[in-house]
Amino acid sequence: MSDSAINPAFNDENTTTSTLTNPTLVLNCGSSSIKYALISEDESTRITGLAENLGLDTARIKHNTLDGKKLEIAIAGGRHELALQKILELLEQYHFIAVGHRVVHGGREYSEAVRVNEHVLSEVKRLKVLAPLHNPANALGIEAVQAIYPEIPQVVVFDTAFHQTMPPVAFRYPLPKSLYEDHKIRRYGFHGTSHAYVSERATQITDAKGPHGWLTAHLGNGCSATAVYDGKSLDTSMGLTPLEGLMMGTRSGDVDPSLHIHLKRQLGLSLEEIDKMLNSESGLLGISGLSNDLRTIEEAANEGHKDAQLAIEMFCYRVGKYLASLSCALPDFTGIVFTGGIGENSKTTRARILDVMRHFGIKFDADKNASLVGGSEGSFHSDDSSIELWVVPTDEECRIAQETRLALGLA
Repeated sequence: MSDSAINPAFNDENTTTSTLTNPTLVLNCGSSSIKYALISEDESTRITGLAENLGLDTARIKHNTLDGKKLEIAIAGGRHELALQKILELLEQYHFIAVGHRVVHGGREYSEAVRVNEHVLSEVKRLKVLAPLHNPANALGIEAVQAIYPEIPQVVVFDTAFHQTMPPVAFRYPLPKSLYEDHKIRRYGFHGTSHAYVSERATQITDAKGPHGWLTAHLGNGCSATAVYDGKSLDTSMGLTPLEGLMMGTRSGDVDPSLHIHLKRQLGLSLEEIDKMLNSESGLLGISGLSNDLRTIEEAANEGHKDAQLAIEMFCYRVGKYLASLSCALPDFTGIVFTGGIGENSKTTRARILDVMRHFGIKFDADKNASLVGGSEGSFHSDDSSIELWVVPTDEECRIAQETRLALGLA
């Protein structure tokens, strides 16, 4: 398929290809979607896109060109392999020099990004036992690129790798030792590239002298919080799987571990049904009964919807409580960094969370807080606040590109 067959305007991009120098392709293959970005060597230019609804009649690719055009390509019924083939066709003219893959689970073995070889690929596949929805899709992405561009080096950047610096006191569960030693049952943590990016960025832009101790709050449909000191993760809210920790869009976060057996005995639910409920039918959606989108819930709450109001109160209370507890991991507490769709855009959520932490002496400027939306970066703490408060838009794709180049000796 030629570029002009996709869209006659696509050839217009040929005039601007020179601005995308030595680009790295970043692929994030999810269970039903593929997010991608082609990022120039100096990180100043990028092409982005999303393949969504894979496997359904509504499957499509939304592609943003270098010159700002938006393309939409229908791939009805298309699965990961077809979508990846189309994405690579869209990008082949830019001669990317490396591919970096976001891989959800790296287990205990991987504490940094690594170049793909047969062993690494087999480990990504083996670790599907810990990430059954994501690692198989991640492996598909690696194999699709191998099939079309076998000579281009590929790197895997693990969501869990950043948290491998956690000490045993934080990552071990109080379970029989054999479960840890023989079956690798422990806390791993996720959203590692986001926590790494925003904590490093906060360290770059603060005037506070280091080393810095940050609590990073990645709040979106998926939510997690991490205690980062001197660039290292010391504790985090997610555990063996992404279900542990904060209340999220559709995930429950922490519940009584005996809930499973209780629901089985009382309602006759299977483990699979309970797992689906906790991951897909709970959180903001479960409490509000309306949506997993906080914007929808806030609208309903403002109109007096009681369950929507409770969902917001629970969400903010549980985030504040978790941040307070994670502060115990930090030798010094420099500040809190908010990121993710909710963390970057909801001034009321940030304010409510900080109100939960009212004993910490945190003070913020309401006008500055209100101004930090829609991709804005900045601080909103008052001069007399005990800690700093920042909003830093996350850029996981940029972080993956950086780690990919570093792993290949290109940085």
